[in-house]
Order: sequence, then structure tokens, then C-alpha cells
Amino acid sequence: MPQITASYATSQPKKAAGSRASRTIAIWQSRQVLNLLVGRDLKVKYQSSLLGYAWSLLEPLALAGIYFFVFGLIFNTRALPEGVDAPGGYILYLIAGILPWMWFSTVLSDSTRSLMSQAKLITTMKVPREIFPLATVCTKGVEYLLTLPILALFALGSGGQWTWNLLYLPLAVVLQFVFLLGVALLLSSITVVLRDVQRIMRIVSRVLFYATPLLYPAHMLLESDRFPEWFKVVYEANPIVGIIELHHAVWFPMLVPPGPYLASTVVGTLLIFALGWWTFRRLEPAVLKEL
Repeated sequence: MPQITASYATSQPKKAAGSRASRTIAIWQSRQVLNLLVGRDLKVKYQSSLLGYAWSLLEPLALAGIYFFVFGLIFNTRALPEGVDAPGGYILYLIAGILPWMWFSTVLSDSTRSLMSQAKLITTMKVPREIFPLATVCTKGVEYLLTLPILALFALGSGGQWTWNLLYLPLAVVLQFVFLLGVALLLSSITVVLRDVQRIMRIVSRVLFYATPLLYPAHMLLESDRFPEWFKVVYEANPIVGIIELHHAVWFPMLVPPGPYLASTVVGTLLIFALGWWTFRRLEPAVLKEL
């Protein structure tokens, strides 16, 4: 902690966070603090671990293996679209969805305590408080990016199609980052005032796992007559659904979301970000009082 405080004091103007410049500029001026926070969190996670980086891969790969055994082998995959129905295609489908999902789920969990766990720094440093939930999103984002080489290896051996659809990957990553930043700002501020949010998010995370096209393509639900239309509308309105579908579309061109569906994902992502930013700013005085 002293290293972060000292580095900020020597590298940033004293009035960076309190100047008349916009909040965004203040955050940009504090980017070195952000880098130190992200570097510290990654170091703490991997330094004392025997397997280190491998842990970022073992959990999602283990989950993919379990779900492949249950849904790919026991229940078979004949109902899946061509290209995904083959065993190799389905395991790639699972991994391509579960890896970004780990980014989602860890941010949902860790952002609820991103302010409370940094109370001492927040009350002693003149830095925009948005830096702390932003650091959580960036740390987990770096962990996701470190898994991409493994995903590429699976794609090489599992029938993934290397086409121009690869360009969907940066779009999916950017949308996911913006969405998660909005969520982190929202949850981190609300949790300080209402501690029950941490427990609520554990349930929400489990529900979202099965309400997101990780084990099945979204069109299987949207084209089914077993679900009412209102449910399908709500399902499509969830930005996480569209973002995960973009991650899948990188390797499976037949799963590219239609234009209107993609547009609704972008709009939904921006709305969540705006809500998170607005809530954080409104609750900031109450948050500082609680901390």
C-alpha cells in the first residue's frame, strides 16, 4: 500500500482529482495509480501460488470438461447447429463462452467489495474513487486476455473457422469492458450502503449463468415455442447474452447476431454504463461517510 501512495504522490499533481477538469480527465491523469493497483492484484494472486497463471485456465477448462461430459456426451449435441454439433465444435463453443463468463462472474463478485476493501486508500489518497472499481474490471480483463492463447490452440484443433469473424473479438471485449465497468460502479457503491448486495449477487450470478447462452446457442431458446414472447424479449434485452454470442461468433460464423440484436446489445451496454456512472456519483458522499 505505501508504494501506491508514494508513487501517486510523486507522479500526480495534488489537485488532479479535485480540479475543475472533468472526471474522465482526472481518471486519465490517475492512470499510473490504476496500473499499480492492477499490477498489485495480479502479483498477489499469482506470487504465492504454485501453479500461478495456470489457475486462470484450470477452472474454466474444468467447467468446460464437466459440461461437455453432461451435455455433449450424455445428452448428445444433435440439436445444436451444424459446426457446433460435433464433439470438437461443442467443446470449443463451451470454452469460448466460459472464458469471458469468468470475467463476468469474478467482476460481479469482486466489485461488491472493491470500495470497502480499499477504504484506507480511498480516505487518504486524492484520486477519483472510480479508479477502484475500474481496477477490478481491468485486473479480471487482463486475466481473460491471458487465456486467449489457450482458446486459439483449442480453435486450431477443434474446427474453429479462422475468418474475418475474428474481428468480432475486439468488439466483444470492448462491449464487455464497458458493460462490466458500469456494473462495477453500480455494485461497488450500492454495496457500501446496502451490504446485502453481496449475498444477492451470488444468487444473481448463478441465475445469469443458465440464462446466458453458454451451454446452448441463444437461437435455440428464441426459436422455441416453449417460452412466452415476453420472456424472449427480456432475454434478448440482456446485454450479456449478445456479448457472449459475439464471443461465439468469432469461431462460429453461423452464430453472428443479427444487426438489430447487435444494436440492442450496444444500446443496453451503454445504458448500464450510464446507470452505473450516475449511481456512483450520486452515492459517493454517502459512500465516503460510510467508509
